[in-house]
Amino acid sequence: MKILVINAGSSSLKYQLYEMNDESVLATGRVERIGFESSILSHQSTGKQEVKEVSEILDHTVAIRKVLDILTHPEHGILTSIEEIDAVGHRAVHGGETFAESALVTTEVLKEIRELIDLAPLHNPASLMGIQAVSSNIPNVPQSVVFDTAFHQSMPEKAYLYPIPKILYRRHKIRRYGFHGTSHFYVSHKAAEYLEQPIEELKIVTCHIGNGASCTAIQGGKSIDTSMGMTPLEGMMMGTRSGDMDPAIVPFTMAKEDLTINEVTSMLNKHSGLLAISGISSDMREIEEAMEDGDANAKLAFDMYEYRIRKYIGSYTAAMNGIDVLIFTAGVGENASGLRKKICEQLSYLGIELNEEVNNIRSSEIREISAKNSKVKVLVVPTNEELVIARDTHKLILANN
Repeated sequence: MKILVINAGSSSLKYQLYEMNDESVLATGRVERIGFESSILSHQSTGKQEVKEVSEILDHTVAIRKVLDILTHPEHGILTSIEEIDAVGHRAVHGGETFAESALVTTEVLKEIRELIDLAPLHNPASLMGIQAVSSNIPNVPQSVVFDTAFHQSMPEKAYLYPIPKILYRRHKIRRYGFHGTSHFYVSHKAAEYLEQPIEELKIVTCHIGNGASCTAIQGGKSIDTSMGMTPLEGMMMGTRSGDMDPAIVPFTMAKEDLTINEVTSMLNKHSGLLAISGISSDMREIEEAMEDGDANAKLAFDMYEYRIRKYIGSYTAAMNGIDVLIFTAGVGENASGLRKKICEQLSYLGIELNEEVNNIRSSEIREISAKNSKVKVLVVPTNEELVIARDTHKLILANN
């Protein structure tokens, strides 16, 4: 079975084509600048050269058509016909309380996703556009939706409710939802498999650290708490997001700087975090380079970043009354050896000891970076959210045939 995985943004679209018999990637690519005359399609079929095309792609329907054309291109493609695509799986950011697991696309599912737009106004409309674009191009192919929030629906009330008037939850569903769920699910199960231990017996803290970042407490294979909240703004300090802060800062800043709610929302989401403190970049690589050159603001940004990640690891260890496995994943988590070292050095009270030689090795494979005598296993686990989407789609198709 061949499954096409789509991750649609407002002006971009990423895709991967899987052969589910062996879970191999047949092709991968992305479409950027959708809605512009100079849109860019980057595509690579396995075993072939990457190709780029610049053309006018005014909407997602045209973008999907371009993707299907390149997948079946006699020279650059990997398929002889689009009829070889058995199903399409989509990433959706927000499933609210409605979706605790992935779902096949139906009229009712689409209606529910539309009703959740208030909770994810930037992301859910893009997912809907991706689904509609596929329906317009290959209408008879079954589609599924995999939700970032679904894995966290196992959180208890004490973790997901906010200490505000409960009527706000009843009326507007204001609560913690959490995100990066497919990543936290994948890396925790991958770690249990690697360690040859039942996930039901493990207490795991997963740190998904990229431009967006979140930390999750996983006990018995279930998410019991996570750092992102009703939106992806809450939690750890991120590339351009503030993370946790005093909510009174919002009205105070609006009054002092004469800002609108949209302006202050933009400030907290796009102009804060590492970018704001360093004054240089939201990219950890550039911040580390500036630190080496003696830049004090870059060092402060790094220190704040590390400190806040470490606080979450400590709090989730307390929430579970212990920790067996600590996992680093995503762009920064998988590659920033210096950040991992600093975090682990300050967690020695948990019995964590790092194998610095292994920690410094760059690899695309899962690896244990803790020392032999460490009481907590520390792993770097490359995430694979697309594979989770493909697997869930595969299961849903088989279950409904």
